[in-house]
Amino acid sequence: CETCSKEEAKYRCPRCMKYSCSLLCVRKHKLAMSCNGVRDKTAFVSVNEFTDLNLLSDYRFLEDVGRTADAAARHCIVHSPAAKRLLYCLRNKARGRNIELKTLPVGFTKRRENSTTFNSVENKFYWHLKLIFPHCHAEYTLKGVPDDKTLADILKPYIDPVESDPVVCQRLKIYTVSPQSDVRILMKIENRNRNSVRYNELDASRSLLDNLKGKVIIEYPTLFVVLKTLKSDMVVLGQ
Repeated sequence: CETCSKEEAKYRCPRCMKYSCSLLCVRKHKLAMSCNGVRDKTAFVSVNEFTDLNLLSDYRFLEDVGRTADAAARHCIVHSPAAKRLLYCLRNKARGRNIELKTLPVGFTKRRENSTTFNSVENKFYWHLKLIFPHCHAEYTLKGVPDDKTLADILKPYIDPVESDPVVCQRLKIYTVSPQSDVRILMKIENRNRNSVRYNELDASRSLLDNLKGKVIIEYPTLFVVLKTLKSDMVVLGQ
């Protein structure tokens, strides 16, 4: 026993791995070391010590996290009148800009992710935006993108040879080494049959708002950045 050093140890603390011989010593050890006795599910485990039990523990931990997140999504606050008024306001403001904004029921991933807001003082949207670079299997999520920002400026931190982040630039090398005239920005057309997927080609020189006008958006825009020579499997409407 690491508390009294007299008796043979019978128990081991799941938190700090200290040995104890009795309930009394367990309580003493908790007081002395401010230990709660609860196993740290996120404690570091080296590869050499990693076993099937650790893998099972991690899996159960992720399941617990998923259940907690789902319970939070179903909380009454999410369904409150204030939340419903906010969604109605967003849809109404989008409709005034000739954008059909649709929202999904609570519990859907895109509904949880969406961080789009409308600034009534500036009278403009700040969009939640997802960029997908299919040729590099890369995705990036942007938050608070103003609707008056051009698509070219939005893409600069990713594919501009000078202004992009070095790490991102290396990952998206196929885009950065290609002529900018070869880059195309596509957005999937919603409400079509699965066997008839089509895309709208957007104008990089125009603002995000101008490109979204007249289109259906489910929660937030998802833009596909492709190269003209490699987008043969993505059919643009009208082709």
